[in-house]
Parts: sequence; C-alpha cells; structure tokens
Amino acid sequence: MLHNLRKRISVRVAAVAAGVLIAGAAPAAAFAGEWTGTVGAQASDLTHTALAFLPNEFWIHAGDTIRFQFVTAELHTVSFLKLGQPRPPAFSNFGINGGVFVGCPGTTPDGSSVTGAGCVTSGIGLAGQSYSVSFPNAGNFKLVCLVHVRMTGAIHVLPFSETLPHDQAFYDREADAERTGLLSEANALNGDGNAQTVETSANAVTAGVADIHSNGGGSQSVSVMRFFGDKISVRVGDTVEWTNKATPVAHTVTFGTEPINDMPPSAAVTLDEDGTRHAVLGSPNESVNSGFIGVLGQETIGAAEAPLDATRFRVTFMAPGVFNYYCALHDDLGMTGTVVVRQ
Repeated sequence: MLHNLRKRISVRVAAVAAGVLIAGAAPAAAFAGEWTGTVGAQASDLTHTALAFLPNEFWIHAGDTIRFQFVTAELHTVSFLKLGQPRPPAFSNFGINGGVFVGCPGTTPDGSSVTGAGCVTSGIGLAGQSYSVSFPNAGNFKLVCLVHVRMTGAIHVLPFSETLPHDQAFYDREADAERTGLLSEANALNGDGNAQTVETSANAVTAGVADIHSNGGGSQSVSVMRFFGDKISVRVGDTVEWTNKATPVAHTVTFGTEPINDMPPSAAVTLDEDGTRHAVLGSPNESVNSGFIGVLGQETIGAAEAPLDATRFRVTFMAPGVFNYYCALHDDLGMTGTVVVRQ
C-alpha cells in the first residue's frame, strides 16, 4: 500500500524566500525574483483530489525562480522533460515492496536550472515539501507530473526587457479559483459515481470517478478517490463488477495481501469473453489483485496503437463471509470497501 512508500519518502521542507520583482533596465540576474505555486489540492477528508499545478501557467523573466509547494497526501513530481524525450514511468514497479522512483533518470537538486537541454525533476513530493527551479534563458517550457498523466503546465520565460503581464497576487488568485473550481467539480461527480454502470453482473461498484479539464496552460483533472457502493451484500455464487470511471487515474481492486507489483493482475485472474478481468474467491482469507484498471493511455498521433484498456474487474464469491478490499494505490486516502456474502 502506498502509505508505506509515502512514509519512506524523506521530508525535505525548504524555506521559501520572498521573491520581489523590481522594474528597471539593469541585467536580469540583478533583479531575479522568486515566484510560488502549489502542486495538487485535496479535500480535508482526502476524498476529493485535484491533480493539477495551481496555477498551471506563469509568465516570468529570465533569471527568475519558481518554488512549487507540495500540499497533498497524493504523490506528485515537478518535472520538465527534454523535448522529444519519451515519458519515463514514475516507479521501477508499482508495488510498495521495492518500488524505486525512476525520475528521468534520477532527480535533480532543488534550485536546478531549466534550459531544455536535459530533464529536470524533483523527487516524489508530499505535503510540507517544496521544490524550486530557475530559468536562466528566455523560452517556453512544459511542466509535467511524472506520476499523473494529463497534469501539465506552461512556463513562459520572457527577456527582462519585456513587461510581465501578471504579478504574484494574480497567480495566487488564479490558484485559489482553480482549486475551488476543481474541488467543487468533485462534489458534483459524486452523483455520477452513484449512478449505475453498464454491467454484466447484477451488482455494480464504481471504482472512482474523475473529470479532465483543459485551459491555456495545459491539463488538469479532479478525482473522487472512493468506491461508490463500497458496502455491498450479495449471495454465494453472485458476481460483483467494479468499473473505473476515473480516467486518467488508475485504481486496483485488491483483496488480502498486496502483491509486490500492483500493476498486473494476479495469476489466477482470467478474461471473460468481453475482455473483462475475472477472479473467483472461495474464502475471505484468499488474496487477489485486479491489476491496474482504467483508461491508462491516450490516443496520440504517431504512437503505437495500444490494446483495449482494462476498465472493469469481476469477482465471483463462492463462500459466505466478509470480504474486505482496497485500492492498493489509494487506500491511504480511504479508498476501501467490503462485500458481505450470505448463504
């Protein structure tokens, strides 16, 4: 479970220097300022999560620095890939037992310079940590999170002779507005999560819901990290079906002991005729993992066509008892559930 991974991440809280922009004709280095932004947002009960840089677009001067504050229990990075570089996976595997952050590769120190000549990335950031990057040259740079796709931003670096269109107060207001809008959207998604999904079994559970938003700076998404129908009662021989409606967020349905690598399904999982993964449980003491379910890729021009995404998981229960399960990626955020099986 990822809470163990979070505990292993060292807290490196950095003091934030106040950035002051002073207008004038002197060289940019003499007036370098520091800007601030935040990474992610969450409801107090961890149910609703915004996967977004807030704000996700800055106009700054060459020589300036941006310090990003991590504020959530959800894992994020601040990363700038080299143009044309294939996107690396965030971890060497997706389990808690030995998952190592890959980076691009590795990490770069706090205060690293973004020039486009190489990849710059923080390590995995959690609430209370921060990471800063500087921009010595004019140009336009794409900001990404290596943990979450569709979480991007844009940094426009202007020559010092150009007038900046906004100040820090503007960006603070933008961040607040985007945060409020995304988390409010999550409240509205609760109704969608409670709606019935297209199913083969008579018993349905929705494994999270999400929406993707776009603006001039890139992409943001908001997700509800919960199972809808998390407490369900069925009879021996019944099948329960979980559907992930949280694109682009992956989830698992995991019973018992978490495997070393959460991404693939357990060996005993089979495929139904419609391509849905299916497991059979004969005891509450048995373990099974769905593997990642969800729409994990994107249809991108020039990229190889991927197989049909695994968005559903079914379990047939062959014995009475209380079967507890969880999302191995988000159980520390409260994403758990129970199936009570009666005779």
